[in-house]
Amino acid sequence: MNNSRRDPEPGTRLGLVHRIGAVAFASGLVVFGVLGLVNQLELFTTSGTPILGLSSNGLLSVISLVTAALLVAAAVRGGRTASTVTFGIGVAFLLSGVGGVLVLDTPFNVLAFRMSNVIFSLLAGGLLMVLGAYGRFTGRLPDDNPYRQAGESGAADGVDSDAAPLPTIYPHADDAVAVRDLADAERAVAQHSATAEQAAAVHAIRDVRSAEDRLVAWRSATGPATEPSAG
Repeated sequence: MNNSRRDPEPGTRLGLVHRIGAVAFASGLVVFGVLGLVNQLELFTTSGTPILGLSSNGLLSVISLVTAALLVAAAVRGGRTASTVTFGIGVAFLLSGVGGVLVLDTPFNVLAFRMSNVIFSLLAGGLLMVLGAYGRFTGRLPDDNPYRQAGESGAADGVDSDAAPLPTIYPHADDAVAVRDLADAERAVAQHSATAEQAAAVHAIRDVRSAEDRLVAWRSATGPATEPSAG
């Protein structure tokens, strides 16, 4: 039960990239936010006080700490959550940069932005989006990529979520055996315990979608041993 509440790939290198990236950026936000609070900046001033080369006020300091807490919590949760949250916060940074340009030197500049803040928000937003999307939103993910295995919809046991389900009733006993072998092989690939033959066969049918075609392709990839019996 506990495994269903955690990300499916907490130990992979890709997951570590997302988690470490989230924590590293959160660390910078913590320093920026704490310095703002230590200097007892006014909460809603639009003039701001220089902090680490950026303009800040009390509200921006609090927002920085809250954002850092979200990133750390996502990193603790796992690589998948860290990826999603990092990408989302990147979008928020980009929007804040665009919005900051529109309210510079106006009474609506409640975060005390200056042009340095705008530039930082745009650069940081782009960086966070790239980090969050890294290894996740590519056209053809490798077989051992956790996002291909688990699927964005949370498919179980690492089977490609786009693949059509295999039928549950078969006219020949050998059909059921072949389907079972296919399922076992896909599960073994997802768990990194597949033999070379299993991995090669699963890779050969990765683009086949219909249930019938997958069964035929699996038999072709694994040889004549799984041919259906006559009659």
